[in-house]
Amino acid sequence: MIDRLLVANRGEIARRVFRTCRDLGIGTVAVFSHADTLAAPGAPTEAVPHVREADVGVLLPGTSPARTYLRGDLIIAAARSAGADAIHPGYGFLSENAGFAQAVLDAGLVWVGPPPEAIEAMGSKIEAKKLMAAAGVPVLPELDPDAVTEADLPILVKASAGGGGRGMRVVRSLADLPDAVEAARREARSAFGDPAVFCEPLLEGARHVEVQLLADAHGTVWALGERDCSVQRRHQKIIEEAPSPAVAAGLRAELCRAAVDAARAIGYVGAGTVEFMLAGDGRRFFFLEVNTRLQVEHPVTECVYGLDLVRLQLEIAEGVRLPAEPPEPRGHAIEARLYAEDPAAGWRPGSGTLHSFEVPGVDAEFAVPPGFGLRLDSGVESGGEIGVHFDPMLAKLIAWGPTRAAAARRLRAALAGARIHGVTTNRDLLVRTLGERVFLAGDATTGYLDQVGLDVLARPLADEAAVRLSALAAALADAAANRAAAPVLGGLPSGWRNVPSQPQRKSYAGPGGETIEVAYRLGRGGVLSAEGHHDRVRLVAASPSAVTLDVDGVRYGFDVRTVPDAGVYVDSALGPVALRALPRFADPSDLVAPGSLLAPMPGTVVRVETEPGAAVAEGQTLLVLEAMKMEHRITAPAAGVVAELNVAAGRQVEAGAVLAVIAEGKEPE
Repeated sequence: MIDRLLVANRGEIARRVFRTCRDLGIGTVAVFSHADTLAAPGAPTEAVPHVREADVGVLLPGTSPARTYLRGDLIIAAARSAGADAIHPGYGFLSENAGFAQAVLDAGLVWVGPPPEAIEAMGSKIEAKKLMAAAGVPVLPELDPDAVTEADLPILVKASAGGGGRGMRVVRSLADLPDAVEAARREARSAFGDPAVFCEPLLEGARHVEVQLLADAHGTVWALGERDCSVQRRHQKIIEEAPSPAVAAGLRAELCRAAVDAARAIGYVGAGTVEFMLAGDGRRFFFLEVNTRLQVEHPVTECVYGLDLVRLQLEIAEGVRLPAEPPEPRGHAIEARLYAEDPAAGWRPGSGTLHSFEVPGVDAEFAVPPGFGLRLDSGVESGGEIGVHFDPMLAKLIAWGPTRAAAARRLRAALAGARIHGVTTNRDLLVRTLGERVFLAGDATTGYLDQVGLDVLARPLADEAAVRLSALAAALADAAANRAAAPVLGGLPSGWRNVPSQPQRKSYAGPGGETIEVAYRLGRGGVLSAEGHHDRVRLVAASPSAVTLDVDGVRYGFDVRTVPDAGVYVDSALGPVALRALPRFADPSDLVAPGSLLAPMPGTVVRVETEPGAAVAEGQTLLVLEAMKMEHRITAPAAGVVAELNVAAGRQVEAGAVLAVIAEGKEPE
C-alpha cells in the first residue's frame, strides 16, 4: 500500500490529489520551483497553497518548467529524499511521458498512472491513429504537411506530442500553411520538447466529446459516459459538461464501446480519456487521441457518477480490483475554467497580484458536494501573485444539478457573484456564455465562439451606465473614508454646504482605459445631485467599503474595495467594475511618447518581423512574444513608420516596456 505520495505537479491539481490523500491517510510530498515562491512575495514558502497543504515540500531550483517540473531526475530525487514511495503526475508536464513513468518504476517507486508501454503507444498522435485504425476505431486521415493541396482545405495542423491546444493551427489557405506549420513546430518544441507536426481535415460544425475510462490490472474497464468539451478558445477547452446534450443513448453506447476497444488495444490501466470529434451530422465520430492521465475536466464526471477518480487511481495502483459495473449517473454537471486572460484582446494572458478571489456559495472544494451544489477546484488564493511561467488557469468552478438548465443557472450566478480583483479574467465571457441562447439549447460546436462572436460574449457585464454608477459609488466610498479619517468633520457628509457650492469631483480610469469624471453635490437627507445622472440618484448609505444608491426607486448595493497603488474594485448586481483613481495632476515621468507600443505582459521575444524605418500597416505583426506557454502576436495599432525598435529575438521584456514607437507615415504600397 502507498504510504507517502509525491505529486509531480503544482497548483490546482496538486491540491486536488492532496485532498484525496488526506481522506485516505496517505502522506504527501509537494515539489515547487522558485517561480512558485514568487507567488507570495516576502512570505514564507508555506504560503504557496499546494506546498502549505503537503506534509513535506522539496524545492526544484529554477523558474522555468524545463528546469523544474520537466526534470524527471530531479523529481525522482525529491521523492527519495522525502521518503515517498509513489508518484502521481497530475496533468501536464511529465504526466504523459513514458520515459519518466519507466524511470519512476525503475527507481522502485509506485507509478500512479498507466503502464509506460500504453503511454508510449499514445505518445505520438501519428502512431496512435494507426493503432486505433487497426483496432477498428474510426479515425480521420493523416495528411503530410508537405503534400497538402487546395482540395484538402480547410485543415488542422497539430503537434504529434501535443495537448491542451498547443502546437495547433487552423489553415484555410495554402499561402498560410508554411507559417502555420512553423509556428506549430515552435510551440510544440517549447511545450513538449518534440517539434513533430501533422495535418488532418478540419471538421466544420463538429463537437468535441470524450469518454472517461477507468481500467484495473485485472481486465475490468469502465466507460464512465461522455463529456462535451466543444466550447473552446484557441483549441483549448473553457466549458465542459457531462453528459453531452448532443449524445443520445444509442450514440453513447457506440462511443463507450469504441473507447473500451481503444483501451484494450493498448493494455490500458488507470484513469484515461479517449477523445473524439463528433461530425456535424451528429452520427459519425472520429478518434482524436487518448489522454493517458487524469483530465482537467474530471470533476464533472466525478459529480455525475459520485466517484473520486483520484482515489480510484490510487487504489488501482495498489492492485485493487474494480467492481464489474460502475455506478449509475445522476444529474448534470458543468465546469467553467477561469483564466487570467482578456478574451477581447486576443486572449492575452494576464499577470500580477490577485487581490481578491472569493466565490460565494461553494459547497465543496476538490470533492463532490454532498448533494446537488457548487464545487471549486482552485490553485490560487487572495493575495497570490499570478506569474508568466505557467498556464493562466486560476480555477475551475463546477455546478452539479438535477438538470442541465439548473446546473447552468447555478454556475452562471456563482461566477457573476464572485469577487475577482487584480487581474483581468474571462469571467464575463463565461457568464454570458452560460446564459446565451445557442449554448442553453445545447447546440454549441467547436466554432461556437466565432459563431456567436466575441463582440457579444466578451462584452463586459457592466454596461456604460453601470460603470458610471460604480464610479459614483467609488467616489462616495472614498469620501466616506476621508470623513472617517477626519473626525473633525463631526459626522457631516463630505462636501456638504448650507449654500450651493462647487460639486465634489473625482476622476477614474475606466475598464477600457477611458477617463470617467464624477461630479456630485450631497445635500440634506441624502439628496444627491450627480452630473450625468439627471437627479435620479439618491444616496441611502455610504461607508468606505459599501455604498447603497436608490436609482429611480430601485436600490443597488455596491461593495467597494480600494487597493492602494493598484485600483478600486466595485461589485454589484450591475456587474463588476475595475477602476483606477487618477491624480489631479499627471506625473511627467509616467508619460510615454505618442505612438509607443507597450508590452501587454511579461514575456520572451520569439521573433521580430520589422525594423527601424519600415512602413507598417494597421494590424501588421511587428513581433511575437511567448508567455504562459503560448505565442502572442504584437501588432501595429495604426499605420505608420517604425521610429524606434527596442527589442531583439530572445530578449525578456516586462509588462509596460516600450517595444517600439510608431510615427505617423504612409501605409506600405
